[in-house]
Amino acid sequence: MASDSLEQVAVDITACRKCPRLVEWREQVAREKTARFRDWDYWGRPVPGFGDPKAKVLIVGLAPAAHGGNRTGRVFTGDRSGDWLFAAMYRAGFANQPFAISRDDGLELIGAYIAAIVRCAPPANKPLPEERANCLPYFERELALLKDVRVIVCLGAYALEGVSLALGLRPRPKFGHGVEHRLADGRTILCTYHPSQQNTFTGKLTVEMLDAIFRRARELAES
Repeated sequence: MASDSLEQVAVDITACRKCPRLVEWREQVAREKTARFRDWDYWGRPVPGFGDPKAKVLIVGLAPAAHGGNRTGRVFTGDRSGDWLFAAMYRAGFANQPFAISRDDGLELIGAYIAAIVRCAPPANKPLPEERANCLPYFERELALLKDVRVIVCLGAYALEGVSLALGLRPRPKFGHGVEHRLADGRTILCTYHPSQQNTFTGKLTVEMLDAIFRRARELAES
């Protein structure tokens, strides 16, 4: 659409009700809450992307966490994955602070933008293929609007699959931590394990490993 903008994409994402299963789940979580966040007014809607419109680095995740982005209304905000992600981005100079608590916590991204392949919190953190298909056009619009992006950081294999679909990559690139895929247009896909508790608690992903990814993202973006 000729007059599209990141602001319009955010509006369209927030109003989306295409996937009945996801709508039911996100709203149920928002009503029932969890004990430690019982005083929160949950967002309970799809979560739009966030960051610098002039970003050279685009970070792509799977979907909002039920009590993270689905609670706060901002991607990777208020959950353990976000704690790791924004701390690493801060150390690499992509964020003005190392934490993300709420939409009004003062966080600003510098040269970076964060999106997700699926915008609603899915049950068991597992979106269905048709749910991803419904959501992917939003990501495609963001990709088209983020014209300065040089590096796409995929947080996990699911993000790489979504990015590959959006870009029409055939054959689909293989996932591996630290693996890079140079695209014909000069952009680079950079893969990392997702900073989920499953990976960080077990040591599959360490602080040093994630820091190395964002140092490399900066090198590629500035080269």
